[in-house]
Amino acid sequence: MRRFARLLEALAFTPRRSVKQAQLLRYFTTTPDPDRGYALAALTGDLELRQVTPSLLRALISERMDPELFALCYDYVGDLAETIALAWPDGTAPPDPPPLAALVSELQRAGRAELPTLVAARLDALGPTERYAYLKLATGGLRVGVSGRLARVALAEFIGVDVAEVEELWHGVAPPYAALFAWADGGPRPEPARASLRPVMLATGFDDADPETLDPADFAAEWKWDGVRVQAVAEAGERRLYTRTGQDISATFPDLLERLDFEGVIDGELLIRTGDRVAPFSDLQKRLNRKRVSGALLARLPAALRAYDLLRWQGRDLRAEPFVTRRAALEEAVRALGDPRIDLSALLPFETWEALAALRAAPPDPVIEGVMIKRRASPYLAGRVKGHWFKWKRDPMVVDAVLMYAQRGHGKRSGYYSDFTFGLWDGDALVPVGKAYFGFTDAELRDLDRFVRNHTTDRFGPVRAVAPRLVLEIAFEGLNRSSRHKSGLAMRFPRIARIRTDKPAAQADRLETLRALLPPEGA
Repeated sequence: MRRFARLLEALAFTPRRSVKQAQLLRYFTTTPDPDRGYALAALTGDLELRQVTPSLLRALISERMDPELFALCYDYVGDLAETIALAWPDGTAPPDPPPLAALVSELQRAGRAELPTLVAARLDALGPTERYAYLKLATGGLRVGVSGRLARVALAEFIGVDVAEVEELWHGVAPPYAALFAWADGGPRPEPARASLRPVMLATGFDDADPETLDPADFAAEWKWDGVRVQAVAEAGERRLYTRTGQDISATFPDLLERLDFEGVIDGELLIRTGDRVAPFSDLQKRLNRKRVSGALLARLPAALRAYDLLRWQGRDLRAEPFVTRRAALEEAVRALGDPRIDLSALLPFETWEALAALRAAPPDPVIEGVMIKRRASPYLAGRVKGHWFKWKRDPMVVDAVLMYAQRGHGKRSGYYSDFTFGLWDGDALVPVGKAYFGFTDAELRDLDRFVRNHTTDRFGPVRAVAPRLVLEIAFEGLNRSSRHKSGLAMRFPRIARIRTDKPAAQADRLETLRALLPPEGA
């Protein structure tokens, strides 16, 4: 446990990706099994524990510390785990804390009624650094600047193989990844699991490319739909539906799963589609993350797959083939399936980037986010490889809103107010319309934090109300009607595009301006 605590501390205070990778490599080299495997699973988000909730932790600390004093400490620190780790009364810590594997095992076995006693006993027996690591582990809140991809890159370096090989096997192994670490120690390469996710190919932004260096004739383009990128896998009698991050959502979409009557792997977009109409993302959200889907919901919001690419078909791996070859095979495969719920993403006719820009600016459906641009000669490569695939999203919608509330951030942002609620005018009152967590630079974050502290009008725990004086230009990708919000509207991917210190709050946009951006009913 001590090694894991030191690793988290080092990762949290290391900004450079290369140094984080070196720290992970050192940890894998110096830490025995199964601790290194459980640490890897915790960093990649693949460790399933009976998670300890913030309410449980607040109840435990309130028994040991005045709640008002703790609230002041939490407001200053900004991170619940860090505050409790520092404020928890020191007990008698053993010279050697238990191994990480032992702590993981007891958290996995513990029943809900046992958790408070178990967690309190462990916090009593750990020092502040280990307490912090334990709480991050138990709550699943590891925010140390390490993505799952970076952790797997470090593991691949440790094994001595390309990261694509690790990702090919990843979804067929489980924590603590004994087979992978045995492979690193000279053992055999693990066999890939049946019906597992293939490493997903991602695109880079076309806005960051130089079109003058790219010949339009070398590329194909298709619409970028606002759904969920998935892989539909049907192999050896097993059928699976995965998100691009590897989440198995098969049980949530049984209506689509039953239609995977083939032997292969299709890459595409999961959509809700009624007839020819593609529903907005808000309708798809109603079906995501459900353990059970009612018959009424299946009938009202039927799932469909819009196919983009073909990775494997009837025993043949197509990923090394150029895109044009895979596309021809995909067209034939979709035609042979003859299933109206599995259709083909159409290619767009264009000869110049200007012509494609015109198509992008006026898509035929409001659910289209932009265009995808794919090099015709491109193989299907894992990860975000530059120069092969590009995404060119539509210009975002923009409104000028007024900052209303701010909340302390977490992790590296725990010392700043970084979560901002903004509103628009409705008559003489401001109505909250959204919340933004990003879009600003570090320097702008410091300016926003300073404004919040200097213009606070009220406090609600970690949240501050601020005087309605600062205008923020908010960019967002889409807008839907929502009965869950007071404004009746829900923005898609809102972010702070500019801080408008030049604009008086009274001149910010009004709610009717935002409503005018809604797509027509039934569109």
